Amino acid sequence: MAEVIVVGAGVAGLASALALSQQGHRVTVVERDGAGLPPSPDAAFEQWPRRGAPQVRHSHAFLARLRNVLRDRAPEVLAELLAAGATEVRFVDHPPPLVGTLDPEPGDEDLVALACRRTTFEWVLRGHVLRDHGVELVGGAVEGLLSAGTTDGAVPHVGGVRLADGGECRADVVVDASGRRSPLPTWLRGLGAAPLDEEEEDTGIVYSSRFYRLRPGMDVPYQGGLVVADLGYLKYAVFGGDNGTFSITFGLYADDREMRQLLFPGPFTTAAAALVGTRPWVEPARAEPITGVEVMAKLINRRRRLMAHGQPLATGIFPVGDSSICTNPLYGRGCSLAVVQAYLLADVLAGHAGDPAAAAHAFDAATRAEIEPWYRAATDQDRTSGDDGGPDMASLVRDGLLPAARTDPVVFRAFVRSFNLLQPPGAIMSDPAVVKRVLAAWQARDSRPPSEALGPERDELLRILAEAAA
Repeated sequence: MAEVIVVGAGVAGLASALALSQQGHRVTVVERDGAGLPPSPDAAFEQWPRRGAPQVRHSHAFLARLRNVLRDRAPEVLAELLAAGATEVRFVDHPPPLVGTLDPEPGDEDLVALACRRTTFEWVLRGHVLRDHGVELVGGAVEGLLSAGTTDGAVPHVGGVRLADGGECRADVVVDASGRRSPLPTWLRGLGAAPLDEEEEDTGIVYSSRFYRLRPGMDVPYQGGLVVADLGYLKYAVFGGDNGTFSITFGLYADDREMRQLLFPGPFTTAAAALVGTRPWVEPARAEPITGVEVMAKLINRRRRLMAHGQPLATGIFPVGDSSICTNPLYGRGCSLAVVQAYLLADVLAGHAGDPAAAAHAFDAATRAEIEPWYRAATDQDRTSGDDGGPDMASLVRDGLLPAARTDPVVFRAFVRSFNLLQPPGAIMSDPAVVKRVLAAWQARDSRPPSEALGPERDELLRILAEAAA
């Protein structure tokens, strides 16, 4: 079995440690935030310093594909999450009202996500791998990669990491799980490797999140389906948490200065009370805020490959999670894709033990097949423009797919499967039965009875905000 160094103790790093230790590898996680494990999920949320992962107190989705990986490959972790207060979200049990009661179908058992705070997920996962899998956690910042010669006489081979304090950790395999700010290109240059194949696009989005806790005796409002909306000038969503918590996230365009007031508590509360989807959640009798407003900007879609002209740039190094591919966090895919990729890596190493070049090729192929399509989907979704006389994607989603998903059981199931990463991103619009229903809904957008608006027009919301501030 191999000696493995995992850089970073976020979701990607802990999932990698879990998957690799399950196969008998000796795993050491190097984490720059050296704080110990808090005593409870609430303490983790309130007190755990995670300077290297500022997004931990934002909304997170733990989609059905992630939950199913845990169910099938780490059931004890899933059980610990549920014991810690996470809950399972069974989509077919609570469809939108107009869809009606759904008859059971094969595959419905997979349409189950997890409602959980990011800090709770990390708290359970870290405690599990340290306690039950012999994983060692070492505090320190990684400054570079150690060389172990070359593969096939030409490709640099990584043999560990160099720490900022001058220490060294030797290993057979290094997993870079240091997140979207990973210095992997700099590390590789230090080995003399060729430049990374990298794409990056700014999403143009700023998002703000706030967490709430239900008051004693209160439950979440039943609205049927997902609480997510795109008003054109503003996107919003509600995310379930553990132990009676939930969060609301707003996504606004970075250059919309007037809307940037939603980055502050007062306007955030006013807007949440004005939007149809969030209004019942923030009723003072139902819930109270337990945080201020957390803000994230400079959000990117980025794809990295460690292959060029069919050859690895380096062997023995594997980026996982946001270090490899990161997507617009508004789509809620990051944690789920990180866990999937961690198990892809474990399977690759199991199938190519002792052959670093073959492992590099196999991991690249697996990432391109299973992870990279969601990068393409994110960039396409962010661009959304139509110039061929037909519906642009934004209109097709807003005026076709989403209305149909609220009324048609076939589209609802397809939408939930796609949202939860259970089918490739293009599959939902490749199914003739689904496309027919979506196009029918889109074509009827001007003739169907108007549904309740999911929020006010931009000018009206600005007026509401101004009145509240007066």
